[in-house]
Amino acid sequence: MQFMQPKLLITLREGYDLTKFRADALAGLTVAIVALPLAMALGIASGASPDKGLITAIVAGFLISALGGSRVQVGGPTGAFVVVIAGVIAAHGYDGLVMATLMAGVILVIAGFAGLGKLMRFVPMPVVTGFTAGIAVIIASSQVGDFFGLSAGKVPAEFIGKWEAYLRAIATLSWPTLVVGLGTLALIIGLKRLNPRLPGYLIAIVAAALAVRLLHLPVETVGERFPAMPTTLPAPHLPAFSLTTLRAVLPSAFTIAFLAGIEALLSAVVADGMTGFKHRPGQELIGQGAANIASALFGGLPATGAIARTATNIRAGAKTPVAGMMHAAFLLVILLVAGGLVAYVPMAALAAILLIVAWGMSEIDRFRSLLRMDAGERALLLLTFGLTVLVDLTVAIGVGVTLASLLFMARMSEATGVLADDESVEDPDQRSRLPDGVEVFRIAGPMFFGVAGEMLDALGRIGRTPRAVILRLDRVPYIDSSGAQVLETFVRQARAWGARVILCDMPRPVWETLARSTPRFAGAERVQSLDAALRRVRS
Repeated sequence: MQFMQPKLLITLREGYDLTKFRADALAGLTVAIVALPLAMALGIASGASPDKGLITAIVAGFLISALGGSRVQVGGPTGAFVVVIAGVIAAHGYDGLVMATLMAGVILVIAGFAGLGKLMRFVPMPVVTGFTAGIAVIIASSQVGDFFGLSAGKVPAEFIGKWEAYLRAIATLSWPTLVVGLGTLALIIGLKRLNPRLPGYLIAIVAAALAVRLLHLPVETVGERFPAMPTTLPAPHLPAFSLTTLRAVLPSAFTIAFLAGIEALLSAVVADGMTGFKHRPGQELIGQGAANIASALFGGLPATGAIARTATNIRAGAKTPVAGMMHAAFLLVILLVAGGLVAYVPMAALAAILLIVAWGMSEIDRFRSLLRMDAGERALLLLTFGLTVLVDLTVAIGVGVTLASLLFMARMSEATGVLADDESVEDPDQRSRLPDGVEVFRIAGPMFFGVAGEMLDALGRIGRTPRAVILRLDRVPYIDSSGAQVLETFVRQARAWGARVILCDMPRPVWETLARSTPRFAGAERVQSLDAALRRVRS
C-alpha cells in the first residue's frame, strides 16, 4: 500500500548525495540547538524531569522523521501534552504515564493503517483553537511559581487552586529569581526581533546560567531540584502494569493519541505549505505511533510533530527526513557529552522559555477572529477554552467535538429540504402535463437522521391523498441508515394511504446504500428518470 511507505524511503530512492547530507546535517544541528532547552523545559512543566524531555526528543524525534509521512517533520515533546501528562503522573504515577503513552502509540498505528488520518482535518477550528489556548493558559500558570521564585509548597493541579496557592505565597517572592526570569524573557524577545535565525532560547539560558553562577545569585537551578538526573540514554524496558492500570489510563491514552494526531497533521500541513510537497497522513500517524511506543519503552514522554521546530528545520535548509534524524543524533551527543551542564540552568530561565511557548500556543489573533464569528462558533470556542482551563482537557475535547458535530448537523438539516409541486419539476410543459393525483417531490441535500422529520412532514403538506408519489433523489449526495429508515417509513405510510411510490433520478451511491435494505423497499418502484416515472404512472 502506498501510504505505508515512509517518506525517508521515497526521498532516498529519488537520489541522496553529499550535498543533501550537508544541508540536512546543518538543519539538524540548528533544530537541535532550538530543541535542547525546549525539551528540558517541557519535561519539567509536565511534572517529570529535564532528562525525560531530552529522551523523548532523541528517541521519538528520530523515529518520527524515519518512519513518518512528511519530508521535513521534526517531532518531540510539545506543549499540547503538558496538561495531560501532569494529570496522569499525579493520578497514576510515572509508570501510568508510560503505559498511557504506549497505548496511545498503538492507537495511532491502528488509526494510520485504518486510514483515519484524513478524518483528523474535520475537527473544527474553534475546538482546536479553544483547547490550544486553554493549554497555553495552564502552561503559563504552571510557571508562575518558578518565574517569581515563590515558596508555595505543593501547588494544586487545578487552575483556581493553583492561583490561590500563588496568592498565599506572594510574600515569599524572590527578587533575584524574578530578575533572572525577566532578563531571560527580555533576551529571548530581543534576539528574536534582532535576528530570528539566532538560537535565542539557548543563548538566553546560557547567559542566565552564567549570571547565576558568576554572581552567586540565590536562584534555584535544575541541579538543585533534580540532583540525580541521569545524563545517558536508558535501556528500553516494559513498564510494570496491571489490568486495573490499563483501564484507568485508557481515556488519557485516547486523549494523547488524539492530540498527537491533530498536532502532527497540522504541522505536516504547515510543512507542505512551506515546501510545496505533500505529506501522507496515514503513514504520518503510523510513524507517530511507532515513535510513541519507542518513547514509552525508553521511559520518555508522549511526542508529536512540533510546528515551530519543523518550520525551523525548513528555514535551515532541510531536504529530507534525514535532517530530523540528525537533530535527534545531535541531541544524543549533547546529552552524553555535556549533559552535566544542564544542572546549572536556572529554573526561572526555563520558566521564561515556557512563557514564550505558551504565548505562541495561545494563537491570540485567531482567537480574536473566531470571536467575531456567529454565535455558534463563539460558544464552541469559549466552551472548549473554559472546560480546558477549569475542568479537564479530555472533557473539553469530548464536549467540543460533540457539540461541533451537533452544530454541523443542525446546519446541514437546515440546508436539506423536500421540494414539492413546481419546485420539483423545472420544465413548465412537463409540469403542466402531470397526471391528476400525482405528486412529485425532490429531496435536496444529504439524507441523515438530522432531517428525518422533514420527509415525514411532506405527505402531511399535500392536503389530500395522491394516487402516486414520485420522489426525485438526484440532489441527494449521501444517505445513511437513519435516512434509509425514514425513506422506508415514508413508503410504508404512503402505501397505507393507497398511494404508490416511485423513486427516480437516484445517484449510484444512494442506490447502493438502499440496495442493502432491499426488503424494506419492496413496495417502492425504481426507475431511471422523471419521464420514466411519469410514463409508468400513465400506464
